[in-house]
Amino acid sequence: MSSQPWRVGVVGLGSMGLGMALSLRRAGFDVIGCDVTPEAVARLVAEGGRAASSPAEAANGADAVVSVVVNAAQTETVLFGAQGVAETLPEGAVFISSATMDPDVARRLAKQLEATGRHYLDAPISGGAQRAAQGELTILASGSPVAFAKAKPALDAMSAKLYELGNEPGQGAAFKMINQLLAGVHIAAASEAMAFAARQGLDIRKVYEVITASAGNSWMFENRMPHVLDGDYTPRSAVDIFVKDLGIIQDMARTAKFPVPVSAAALQMFLMTSAAGMGRDDDASVARMYARVTGVKLPGE
Repeated sequence: MSSQPWRVGVVGLGSMGLGMALSLRRAGFDVIGCDVTPEAVARLVAEGGRAASSPAEAANGADAVVSVVVNAAQTETVLFGAQGVAETLPEGAVFISSATMDPDVARRLAKQLEATGRHYLDAPISGGAQRAAQGELTILASGSPVAFAKAKPALDAMSAKLYELGNEPGQGAAFKMINQLLAGVHIAAASEAMAFAARQGLDIRKVYEVITASAGNSWMFENRMPHVLDGDYTPRSAVDIFVKDLGIIQDMARTAKFPVPVSAAALQMFLMTSAAGMGRDDDASVARMYARVTGVKLPGE
């Protein structure tokens, strides 16, 4: 980096976006962030970042903008809505889109932005809030060589693993959806197993110890089931995120005429959990849904 620090706007300072913004600050970037929650912006400012009142303000004069919002609709609003990034992002700068979305939508948004002389990098993320805060995310990126070159300093500051998955936006999104298919299925399966273990009268803490040392373990079992053991469903990642993401999988599969029965079953479990009033709670709440349906006692219930 030159003596003039790179300026990066960050739009969306939730559990992932704030960690990414702070990682950029630690790497020496001039970071300007905006979010609908004033407290999130204040936390960035306390760490040496700057506040913006809108995506347009965050993008003004920026070398790159990182968008860490929930879905495609929010990303489109960030780009092209009132006070959107496209109003002020300098020509030749790069928009780094980290929301999980249908690959077809990523391609459409990229085409629309690139027609204005800016670059679009399709760059979904994986790894959770803790890795975001440590600058150790996995980033699944695709886009033009120029977009990669423009974005790379920021990507390096936010990631432990950066995958360059192709020259076309949409490839990163498609890889992320395969990850989300597995992640959703693994959470649903882990929740089913833990509630079933409780029904068998097993010590579920001992179940956790045994399974995490055995072939049935998964990253999601190991990461999410402590929330069940502690009876703590404070949302690190909410149930409704997987209602959305597994729903996108179903849409993609229907378009491709490809059967996805296992992820379809997992989607129904997340839908039931959301319908039972737990949509904004931690996604390990699927275990609570099983427990409530079957009368099983879990910690904290």
